[in-house]
Amino acid sequence: MTSWHIASETGRLTDVLVCPPDHYRWIPTNSIVRRTLDGAQQPSSLALKAQHGELVQALEQAGARVHRLQPEPHLPYMVYTRDSTFLTPWGAVLCQLERPQRRGEYAALIDFHAGQFWRKSSAGTLEGGDVHIIRPGLALIGASGGRTDLAGAEQLAGWLRAEGWEVRIESFDEHFLHLDVLFCMAAPGLAVACLDVLDADLIAWLGAHGIRCLDVPYHDAMRLGCNILALGDGRVISARASTRLNAALRAEGLSVLDPEISLFTAGGGGPHCLTCPLKRDEETP
Repeated sequence: MTSWHIASETGRLTDVLVCPPDHYRWIPTNSIVRRTLDGAQQPSSLALKAQHGELVQALEQAGARVHRLQPEPHLPYMVYTRDSTFLTPWGAVLCQLERPQRRGEYAALIDFHAGQFWRKSSAGTLEGGDVHIIRPGLALIGASGGRTDLAGAEQLAGWLRAEGWEVRIESFDEHFLHLDVLFCMAAPGLAVACLDVLDADLIAWLGAHGIRCLDVPYHDAMRLGCNILALGDGRVISARASTRLNAALRAEGLSVLDPEISLFTAGGGGPHCLTCPLKRDEETP
């Protein structure tokens, strides 16, 4: 086991990887940002740094050690650190990104992890926004055929199943980028999900595993309303604009940290996309 590992999406977050938005700009690689570019000018660097700073402040307020990648000018979407790698109980998995504009992101991650990976994706495409380590022994992988295809999802599922895990591969429309636009864990036994879109069989499968879903309507999901980051110990990070969901999370007894990150959600990524958890404490039953 490497020093970096996670066994669930909801254990207490101790270490997390981000990338400063020094070179961030909206690029038309997904349906959300194409809509944004139809009616808005590129954001200023000062505004981007201020909003990303709010996210980092929330992470540090929650007690997480924040690690930073060195941003590269030709890779504006490096800021979305969720996709290039993700962690498992056995270490990191190096992903195979689908979009040509993002493929160079692998290099900084190889350096960060000193070349030490549990597995390297080599079949089809695989991106971290489609991977949900729900709890030890249980994982959900999205396969839209856009960012993560079936070959990439099946390869990862095979590795996890060889470790004795139960894995569900969920197909969905590539209009939604990654599965974390439609689903994220909030706390043990509690998720947020766009019930308008997700298949009823998936909701039933989650329910059979003791996971209840708070509904996020399609309109809010397309503004990254589902895209939250569980911090553990009954805390989450959710975008400030997600007022309806944040109220529902608080009604569940969760503490919600709500940084202003509208310039990043307009580009297709929220708190979940902007962070790559490196280590979480194991949850006590």
